Amino acid sequence: MPLLAGLDLGTTKLTAIAFDPDRGEVVCRTALPNEANLTSAADRSLGRSEWDAGQIVSRGFDCLRQLVRDLGSRRREIAAIGVTGQQHGAVLVDAQLQPLTPLINWQDRRGNEFIPGTQETWVERARHLVGENAIERCGCRLQTGFLATILFWLRQQGGLPERGRACFIMDLFAAHLAGGRLVCEPTAAGSSGVFAPATRTWDTPSLAALGIDPAWLPPIGEADQPVGPLADRWVREFDLPGPIPVAPALGDHQASFVGSIGNRAHDVLVNVGTGAQVAVFTSDRQFTPPVELRPFPVAGNLLSNVGLPGGWSYALLEQFFRQVLRDFSGQEPTGPLFDRLNELAASVPAGALGLECTATFAGTRSDPLARGRFTGVSPQNFTPAHFTRALLEGMTAGLRAGLETVRQQAPQFEPQRLVAAGNGLRENPLLARLVTRGLGLPLVCTHHCEEAAVGCALTAGLAAGLFPDLATASRSLRHQDVITEAV
Repeated sequence: MPLLAGLDLGTTKLTAIAFDPDRGEVVCRTALPNEANLTSAADRSLGRSEWDAGQIVSRGFDCLRQLVRDLGSRRREIAAIGVTGQQHGAVLVDAQLQPLTPLINWQDRRGNEFIPGTQETWVERARHLVGENAIERCGCRLQTGFLATILFWLRQQGGLPERGRACFIMDLFAAHLAGGRLVCEPTAAGSSGVFAPATRTWDTPSLAALGIDPAWLPPIGEADQPVGPLADRWVREFDLPGPIPVAPALGDHQASFVGSIGNRAHDVLVNVGTGAQVAVFTSDRQFTPPVELRPFPVAGNLLSNVGLPGGWSYALLEQFFRQVLRDFSGQEPTGPLFDRLNELAASVPAGALGLECTATFAGTRSDPLARGRFTGVSPQNFTPAHFTRALLEGMTAGLRAGLETVRQQAPQFEPQRLVAAGNGLRENPLLARLVTRGLGLPLVCTHHCEEAAVGCALTAGLAAGLFPDLATASRSLRHQDVITEAV
């Protein structure tokens, strides 16, 4: 079977891969840092997050150029190209796909600002306008950093250009690949806060309530229908055979699911990166918050428990110990402390002698004001080793509770194994063992590390007609056990 290319436009890096479905392997990978952040120090202090969309697109093409160079003669085996990227956020572009605004990405917190003269935030006002039942139609609750919240804020500030169209950064890149057609696929649209999974269309009542003209949004296109063929200029520059279909861009959460899960009937996605998520596939549309209903490519949905404590919580503890070392030694520690912290935590018995940690230090999706805590502190467990063990066990408890909540809403789903995505479980064997024991299921991961890029590449293969469906495409994935010795 030919090679499939995938590009992941991430927040910290851009990654391009070539995937061989016959071997189930990534045969070539390139990555470049995402250095397009243009937020001023003053705006950063306000919680703003603005990025140069044009630079991200340009660097994305640099990444593809490097990929085809590294592939050498095998570049001509590429049969389809898929794109994925950071969900939420928005950039407004003109008819020629030139940015009219910066990319305001998912990290942006302007929606949490108070409306002048009130004690109500912009996102609270938006939620009030769309009504309590909007979550039932849209699968999630409006949050700051969502496309709809950003458009609502810009409109209220008089910041919407006279003409233009809002899109996600991966939509913009796919349009440039395919020569100008802007399309939004449901997995990305679902992260806007104004998309209806039941009808797989923009949610007209929510748009009307927020004063958002539907003309500001791109048309919806399903993942199995190409945006178009790769534009001639890229076919010539990359020396590729044409025509090569470009698939609609996927949201990275669903792309990671496609690029990780071999058996959607029994596999559970456990993604531990900066944050953490637990997700399972469902053909139904029933859900209850805090679980979100996220559209799956072509058909079906994911029941996703998102915003769980992840690697950021552990990094916060590591930063604390780094600060302690700096303050008392006057020297900067050489290298990360995670390996040593894992060694210390592994020396402590399960339960950390009664010390417990709730690792929601920055709040949760449903309660942004929630904070983390350590409880059960005693003279016996007041040590770095016990605090580290308690935090890792707290992260595990969050994942276990997240899975239990999902399972309550999918009674027919029978989990048989966990599939790890993100680096949090791959690079931390202790956490992997704790998760296996805490959730009571074996833990595997794919042979590749770029789950989202592989997922959009497989979906591109579907758009190219190389697979009859995504379930067949997923059989290309190869998995391996994650270390699970006793803890």
